[in-house]
Amino acid sequence: MKQKLLLSFLISGISLSLSSQVVYNLTDCIRIALERNFSILISRNSEKIARNNYTLGNAGYLPSVDLTGRHSGTINNTNQNYADGSSNESKGIHNTSSSALINADITIFNGFSVQTNYKKLNELKQIGELNTRMSVENLLADLISGYYDYVQQIEILNNIKYALSLSKERLRIDEDRYLLGSSSKLQVLQSRVYLNADSSRLSRQNEIVRSSRIRLNELMAVDNLAMEFVTTDTSITINPGLIYESLLTDALNQNTSLLIASKNMVISEYDYKLVRSRSFPYLNATSGYNFSYNNYSSGTMQNQSNRGLSYGLTMGVNIFDGLNQRRNLRNLSIEMTNRELKYKEIEQGVRADLISIYNAYSNYLRLVNLEQQNLQTAAENLEIAMERYKLGSLSGIDLREVQKSLLDARERLILVEYQAKLAEVSLMLISGNISDYYQ
Repeated sequence: MKQKLLLSFLISGISLSLSSQVVYNLTDCIRIALERNFSILISRNSEKIARNNYTLGNAGYLPSVDLTGRHSGTINNTNQNYADGSSNESKGIHNTSSSALINADITIFNGFSVQTNYKKLNELKQIGELNTRMSVENLLADLISGYYDYVQQIEILNNIKYALSLSKERLRIDEDRYLLGSSSKLQVLQSRVYLNADSSRLSRQNEIVRSSRIRLNELMAVDNLAMEFVTTDTSITINPGLIYESLLTDALNQNTSLLIASKNMVISEYDYKLVRSRSFPYLNATSGYNFSYNNYSSGTMQNQSNRGLSYGLTMGVNIFDGLNQRRNLRNLSIEMTNRELKYKEIEQGVRADLISIYNAYSNYLRLVNLEQQNLQTAAENLEIAMERYKLGSLSGIDLREVQKSLLDARERLILVEYQAKLAEVSLMLISGNISDYYQ
């Protein structure tokens, strides 16, 4: 009965531990990062600023209305001497004046600058959206790479644990042989050295796993950077179906850097039109309503009030501005050329990166298949070597080499799979399809 109770307590404790452990998949990590990552929050705030600036009033379509009010007064002492020899003296003469004015100004025509400015603000708003999109894409690339790096390090850790189990089994066999007198003390000591070396490597790998987990927590911007979690993915899955022609078409149509460069070209054209608009005449309209009230403490008039409308049209044209407009147009023409060249430079870089990374991606896929075959062969060799070692027909050094071949083959496969995944992520980033990982 005591054994049954102890067993049930152990099972309950294990179940509670597993249920309380945090489990993430890639989608969970992306969702948390998009909600909490600081660079994303900053980009979204900048996007809001650009969106707030895109208004009719900021472009100049709407009138400006001002309301002003003023109250003033004077207190004077007056001495008056007349020609007939008489005089008059007044003290404390208090006169007051109050006024209020509401005035509205609007631009009727200003060389199409208002319309052009409104279009420019729209382009700036879209650039703000694209900047946020670029921040999200870069975060996704870093996060996916970090996630699979953590999976990779866990796989390497498990590989080392497997090596440690092999070393323990070998030590047990050598100790049994030594007790039976069929093996030397030297063989036991050598097996113990191998076991200690594997244990040391396991300790170092645990530290690498911890650093990888902290980096992933940092990208997700969680409060507890040392928080431990496990991933649902226990191996790295690679998409082998990426096609270069399709990726190139997507990259030229939806690469974020290219889209931003294209928007900058349009903005430079609008800047050129804004400077040219200074050559056109301008027409402004103004209207207002005025009220004033004056109070007099001396004289024949006690008070006076005025009220009424005012209106006006102002038309003008700039005749000469010191040749500044011509200078600005020349500079903006050069700037338009520079932005076209910048677009071509970015496009060329996209093409170069795409073909280079795709070649690496294709090569990694071939290496994955090759390393899988090597791993299968190394596993069969170890199985045969262990049987021969138990029968005493294989030396300890030869067994260690066979074990090392298997562990190296498994680790090479893990590393190549990770490199292939990085190439895949880079291709999806360049082609503008990296959001496919989060659907």
